[in-house]
Amino acid sequence: MLILAIDTSAVASAALVSGDALEGVVGSFSTEDTRSHAEVLAPGIEQMLFDAGVSGSDVDALVVGVGPGPFTGLRSGIATARTLAFVWGKPLHGLMSLDAVALEVAESTAAAPEFLVVTDARRKEVYWARYSLADGQLPVLEDGPHVGFANDLPDLPAYGAGAGLYADTLKVNPDFAQEQPDALYLGQFALARLAAGDALLDSTPLYLRESDAQVPGPRKRAL
Repeated sequence: MLILAIDTSAVASAALVSGDALEGVVGSFSTEDTRSHAEVLAPGIEQMLFDAGVSGSDVDALVVGVGPGPFTGLRSGIATARTLAFVWGKPLHGLMSLDAVALEVAESTAAAPEFLVVTDARRKEVYWARYSLADGQLPVLEDGPHVGFANDLPDLPAYGAGAGLYADTLKVNPDFAQEQPDALYLGQFALARLAAGDALLDSTPLYLRESDAQVPGPRKRAL
């Protein structure tokens, strides 16, 4: 199965992942910028497909990170994934973006039996979720996702760029202090779960916050 994975919950990233490829990776790209998703995502996917010699008809399914993340960033990735899935006639699945970091932790030597994945939610808050991990197994989501202040998080090892921002408060792992959700790990997680027969999410975004934009009320009378 060949999966095109997309995540824009923090940086913009995309990956082609296959169970038949070396380490599962056919192609990937990511940016460091967290504010230019709309400009870089579509050209990045087009170039990645070209470099890999892959067309839309070769892709079996798409997976998109559904957050949590900011409104504008998530919309870019989810809208792109929905459009490509519709045009190519392929199934589209959603996966929580924090799962990508959880899998990266699970594949490292720094993994703990129970841990937090933490990303930056801005406004001095973080997005976070709690995972458990058994030897040789995929990480299991135990709680979350949530948005809140770093001071209120459980006292557990914390991984991800959000943890790095609050290293004086959280038990941050320094090797993961800058780590953002990456479509490469998102695609690998989805591939493993689909192979196990697990159902994934749909592509509904996990914003967690209310929108700042409000529907205006009726106009006040001038007189």
